[in-house]
Amino acid sequence: MNIIGDAASAIKAVWGDLTTPPEPTVYGGGGGGGGGFEMSPEELQAVIGLWEDELKKVIEDGEKIRRIAEDLMPPGRDEASASYVDSGISSLISLQNQNDSMKMYIEGYIEKLQIARDKTMATDAANTMRTT
Repeated sequence: MNIIGDAASAIKAVWGDLTTPPEPTVYGGGGGGGGGFEMSPEELQAVIGLWEDELKKVIEDGEKIRRIAEDLMPPGRDEASASYVDSGISSLISLQNQNDSMKMYIEGYIEKLQIARDKTMATDAANTMRTT
C-alpha cells in the first residue's frame, strides 16, 4: 500500500496533472480577488470524499504501526538481539510520527475543503436569491 501514491492518484483524478501549467480560469467563489479555480459544491464534496478515504487509510496504517511496535520482540536474550529490536522500535516511532503528521495534514485539508464548500453553497444561495 502506497499512501502517497494513492493520494496523488486521487488528486490527479480530480484536478488532472498538476505538473502541467493550467489554463487561466475564473475565480468561482466568494471572497477576495485573485486567480483560482471553480468547483461546484458537489465537486468539492467529491474531493472531500476522496480525502476522507485517504484519511481512513492513514488511520488504518497508524493502527498497524502501533500493533507492530507493541508486538516487536527480540529473537533472543542477547545484547545484539535487543539492539536490533531497539533500532526497529526507533524506526517505527519515526514512521508513527510521519503517519501522525500526515493524518493531521489531511484532517486540516478536509476542514479547509469543507469551509470552501460551505462558502460556495452560501454564495450560490445568495446569487440565486438575487436572480429570483
